[in-house]
Amino acid sequence: MVTLDNAVIARLKKGGKQFEVYVDPDGAFSFKRGDEIDIEEILAVEDVFENASRGDRPAEQDIENTFETQNVFEIAKHIILHGEIHLTTEQRKAILEEKKRKIITFIAANAINPQTRTPHPATRIERAMEEAGVHIDPLKSVDEQVTTVMKAIRPIIPIRFEEINIAIRIDMDYAPKAYGTISKFGTLSKEEWQKDGSWIGVVTIPAGMQDDFFGMVNHLTKGSAEIRVLK
Repeated sequence: MVTLDNAVIARLKKGGKQFEVYVDPDGAFSFKRGDEIDIEEILAVEDVFENASRGDRPAEQDIENTFETQNVFEIAKHIILHGEIHLTTEQRKAILEEKKRKIITFIAANAINPQTRTPHPATRIERAMEEAGVHIDPLKSVDEQVTTVMKAIRPIIPIRFEEINIAIRIDMDYAPKAYGTISKFGTLSKEEWQKDGSWIGVVTIPAGMQDDFFGMVNHLTKGSAEIRVLK
């Protein structure tokens, strides 16, 4: 359950009455979009209010007449879906900033500069977004907005999503331990254990993650692994 400090008010006005619940903003927005969300996890208080900030509760008969139930979770669902989610200026600013960070992180991890075949630093992506005047929508998911952001910043910096294939050979001393981590990092398209106990494979990863991948492999193998980007 979300804490009250991090909750916002979802409000529905119906039949001359007002009904409010305290909800997690991200969870409520996701539920409103149609995502499968456990309503119990996004309610900060398992109660319905007439005025949440004052703690005033509506009459039970008004609740029954409006929602035909006293079940707080069903009522909360109705309020979120058909009402409005109210954010303070600070809450809206915090949500926008967090969503912006997630978008930048996703793009930096999955995109490259096609001219140099290297990832763009997060700071460069952020500057391009600012120059393009990108507007982040608190109601839309990160996935929905990445495409819009990419389209906006392409005229400013050369960028595209791309995956790369990396061939790896690891000596027997490190192969058993490194294998599990490497297999979870990307998608293994080929792999083979050699008679001498070494391991070779081809892993597909987002191009923007290649520096992190190289660093991880070198750390696991103390720099002894053979790594090559396949063309």
